[in-house]
Amino acid sequence: MLTNQTSPTPVEAATDSAPAMLEQLVQQAERTGASDIHLQMRGKSADVGFRRDGLIAPVRELPAELAERVFGRIKFLARLKTYQESLPQDGRISRAELKCQNDIRVATYPTVTGEKIVLRLFGSETAKSLDELAFPANAQAELEKFLRQSSGLLLLTGPAGSGKTTTIYACLRQLAESGGRHIITIEDPVEQIVPGTMQTEISEAVGLDFARAARHLLRQDPQVLIIGEIRDEATAQLAIRAGLTGHLVISTLHAGSCQGVFERLLVMCADHSAVASAAELVLNQRLMRKVCSACAGAGCEGCLQTGYDGRAPLVEWLRVNEAVREQIRRRALAAVVPAQTLEASARSLVNQGVTNEAEFKRIFGL
Repeated sequence: MLTNQTSPTPVEAATDSAPAMLEQLVQQAERTGASDIHLQMRGKSADVGFRRDGLIAPVRELPAELAERVFGRIKFLARLKTYQESLPQDGRISRAELKCQNDIRVATYPTVTGEKIVLRLFGSETAKSLDELAFPANAQAELEKFLRQSSGLLLLTGPAGSGKTTTIYACLRQLAESGGRHIITIEDPVEQIVPGTMQTEISEAVGLDFARAARHLLRQDPQVLIIGEIRDEATAQLAIRAGLTGHLVISTLHAGSCQGVFERLLVMCADHSAVASAAELVLNQRLMRKVCSACAGAGCEGCLQTGYDGRAPLVEWLRVNEAVREQIRRRALAAVVPAQTLEASARSLVNQGVTNEAEFKRIFGL
């Protein structure tokens, strides 16, 4: 379902050619900085929307006949079964196939109104540097301090689309450029290749999940281990043990707050003292849309009539010192308080004119 109520903007020139229409949509998505293209069949037409700055903006409708040909073209290029509409399928399209800048991950799914296809655009650009993250100075300083350590556990939390992966790749780039350490990642999927690292993509279809990959990769003598996500007790215990035994470990955990990270970890790991001893830093992230500078928020073609262009990070962080460790051991988590709240970070951006009150209310559900 489209989640932004702005009016569709036309693709430059209508065409009845499925290959040309698909190339046109992908190229427009790239120009506007979209991360995903959503195509949803709805009876006599198909809705097309771009996911940009975290929300889906409607772009146009395709007539049913053209939409069916576009859907078929996507499946053909992604090496999927073109006749299969009742079961989900996943595939990839290389950038050379569409004369575009990004490789594309394809995911199809059956719905009651017809098939839905999501195209995820994977950029070829290098990972951002820590400076390019635009974190608050204190948060960046804590992150850089952690990356200089030889052991310990960094955990990032926040909902999907909150920038955790971007932060991890920035950390990975910093570690690789500093050199001298054997770095191994476990990802689902690998979104960017970072020279100087050993990157692994999990495949649950063949039984290679995060826990199994981490268990075997510890035998590869890593000094830095990056685990894309802690999803279960086995992975949590491996990450904690690695952080205690001379490894620098970075991972994500869905919790929603710095305090929530420890609430989940203490459930996953019975050894509360180990959790307290391994954890060094927790970052809780969100991304807040910035007012479009070209139209001052009025809406223009460049921002797909949304009034926003780009996003700024909101970060709250917790450095785990001895006082905090004692609170974690005792499960007195009400006393585990971050250095700066997300609301304070957001209010600062509103006051600076970077964003507006409407975006503040959207982020915090007010």
